[in-house]
Amino acid sequence: MPPDRLRSIVPMFGGGTRYVETLDAILAFVEAHQPTTDELVGWHRGSFQNVSSRDSILRRVRYLQQVGFLRQANDHWALGDAGREYVEQDDVATLLRIMCDRNVGLRSLMYALAAGPMTLAEVSEQQLDTHPELGWSPGETDMAKQRVNWLRSMGLVEKRGDEYALTEDGLQFVESAVEEWADSDWTPSVSNAGMGTGTYETTVHARSVDPEFRATVLSRHDRTCPVSGVDHPGLLDVAHILSWSEYPEYRADLANVVPLSKTHHAAFDRELFTLDQECRLLVNPSFETESDLLQRTIINRAGERVPSLEGRLDTTYLAEHNAELAWV
Repeated sequence: MPPDRLRSIVPMFGGGTRYVETLDAILAFVEAHQPTTDELVGWHRGSFQNVSSRDSILRRVRYLQQVGFLRQANDHWALGDAGREYVEQDDVATLLRIMCDRNVGLRSLMYALAAGPMTLAEVSEQQLDTHPELGWSPGETDMAKQRVNWLRSMGLVEKRGDEYALTEDGLQFVESAVEEWADSDWTPSVSNAGMGTGTYETTVHARSVDPEFRATVLSRHDRTCPVSGVDHPGLLDVAHILSWSEYPEYRADLANVVPLSKTHHAAFDRELFTLDQECRLLVNPSFETESDLLQRTIINRAGERVPSLEGRLDTTYLAEHNAELAWV
């Protein structure tokens, strides 16, 4: 992980849905006054109820400095590069890009939420499993709460009872991010060693995906190809049921993707096997091979269920995919 990406996301004063409002007020004050540290602390005390601790205030100020919203010179504060860009653009898309660039896990959380609402405990588990480098204790929900609150304050996530779900704006971001963020420089943690880029190749074609989307998919499937049993991340691809090129609206849909070994991904894309709506392996009758691996993992398993995929793939996608295969 590049050193400038942050593991901890710090909350803002003002409440869980007002982080952006608070950020905007801080940046406006700093831009107008270039305050000293004492003046910035005093402004916080005068702007928010029950805020008096200097350490608590400075923890948030230092976080904004780490993200790049603020910079300090000779005890005076000014807008940093990210702060200047955000103030000039004044839109959520710019803010979200900055936050995702500087903080680990925000995009993978949005991909996971696209699959369905999650409780804070589920958010915590998803973040820690996908990004072990975050390092918080299993079951800890405070950090998960700060992440969903930042997204809530941007209008990308909403609370529904005890669960959190993407808004329409959040879903629109997810649909485009899987390709647009393919050049992200995030490097997976040690547990994903061997795959430090969003680009992967198959014998069919090459494509790029957001590495945080890839990490989310692998985490969701225990970093294992459900057909072959291959469990080394560097040997796994993210395979789409409804194809990447013909169904761009489903590129980031977790119910449309499955991790397959590179060989099995190529076999799937070449229509040598598929899955039916009950997640049973269907094998192309014309598929012949002397490969012991392919015999053992595909041909000899014809008709077998793949239980780990049940409930994880959208059966209507499987049906639509299979309707285009002449041999099914």
